[in-house]
Amino acid sequence: MTGFILRAVIAAFGLWIATEWIDGFAIDSASTLLLAALLLGIVNAVLRPLMILLTLPFTVLTFGFFILVVNAAMLALVSSLLPGFDITNFRSAFFGALIVSMTGWVGSWLFGGVRVVRIDGR
Repeated sequence: MTGFILRAVIAAFGLWIATEWIDGFAIDSASTLLLAALLLGIVNAVLRPLMILLTLPFTVLTFGFFILVVNAAMLALVSSLLPGFDITNFRSAFFGALIVSMTGWVGSWLFGGVRVVRIDGR
């Protein structure tokens, strides 16, 4: 659970950066920002693997770059579900998803991956 919360905070930071840097990407309040990060984490955990599987031929054909389109679609889905989070066009969703992905990558690099602690200490 701690790993999910840490990833949600990192995603919230990425979403905040995207609102500052990208035209057409707006989040109304801090509570909406946190809700968007949590919802994005849930959507990425549940729906994104299915979307990646369904778009696998395009992903292979584009040497993996189509995953950026899937990420933009997941971000646009969260935007459509959450009032107060507005993305005006695909370009904004694409570059917003790119910023959120890069922020998540840097956050994982800085704070390490989620580790599982076993009861027997190994």
